[in-house]
Amino acid sequence: MLGWYPLGHNVRMTPAHVSFLTPRRLLQASVVVAVITITLKTLAWYLTDSVGLLSDAMESFVNLASAVFALAMVTIAARPPDEDHPYGHHKAEYFSSGFEGILIIAAALGIIWAAGHRLFDPQPLEQLGWGLALSVASSALNGLLAWVMFRAAREHRSIALEADARHLVTDVWTSAGVVVGLGGVWLTGWLWLDALVGMGVALNILREGFHLMQRSSQGLMDEALEPEVLVEIRKTLAIFEHATIRFDHITTRKAGQRRFVDLHMHMPAGWTLGRAAAVRTSVEQALMSAVPGLRATIQLLPTDVEAHFDDQKDLI
Repeated sequence: MLGWYPLGHNVRMTPAHVSFLTPRRLLQASVVVAVITITLKTLAWYLTDSVGLLSDAMESFVNLASAVFALAMVTIAARPPDEDHPYGHHKAEYFSSGFEGILIIAAALGIIWAAGHRLFDPQPLEQLGWGLALSVASSALNGLLAWVMFRAAREHRSIALEADARHLVTDVWTSAGVVVGLGGVWLTGWLWLDALVGMGVALNILREGFHLMQRSSQGLMDEALEPEVLVEIRKTLAIFEHATIRFDHITTRKAGQRRFVDLHMHMPAGWTLGRAAAVRTSVEQALMSAVPGLRATIQLLPTDVEAHFDDQKDLI
């Protein structure tokens, strides 16, 4: 009745590529990169006393905390099903995404607070050239890692990787805004630009934080599969439909990397159990080949029998 399918199916990657670019390895790399960027950006802030660079460094601390937490959640999500969690631990990744969103929002509020004070009390900036160079170098590291993580997130369908990659991209835009602002201060001598850029950066990452929390909440509430995946499921079922076989009550949901579909398959009441089971097995195999990571649950029913889920007594 149940069909499992390996997550790596139809992924056009070499075995070495797959074994290296796992969520765990990439999140471990994210931790290392976060430590390096914290060092570079903190040094840049120390040299310049720029509130913009301070806000950039604060977000890198959030990157570190987020990567560590995401690594822990991905480790939990990889555990096999057990007696207490028969459907697996895949939803653990949503906690990572939500936690990262909370940290981003907290960092944004801290940046706004620091920039607000500096806006009304501008301070001279020192050694801007070194500060800008260090900020650009750290952004290049984050940008490269984010690009790799986005590709791996699509291959592994990992929301934890996607959340961390989005945060890194936000960090890159943060650094770009800071560099533009400090360049403006350098050219114009308007010290208040530094604080204004810091506040603008905070508002941008605040938006990203709310987006991640929304994604996390949708996943925890058993969100349906994407429309394009549902279309693929229906196309596969259409191959088997004819005068004696039909499908209905198709329900889908996703939990981290795993996808689920439940449906009814109606067939003639006169068929033997062996024949009906053989057809169901063919349908399951076709569904799992069409949609990687899918677990299919198919209930067999005679053609003239309907199942009803909207009985009022079942809704109480």
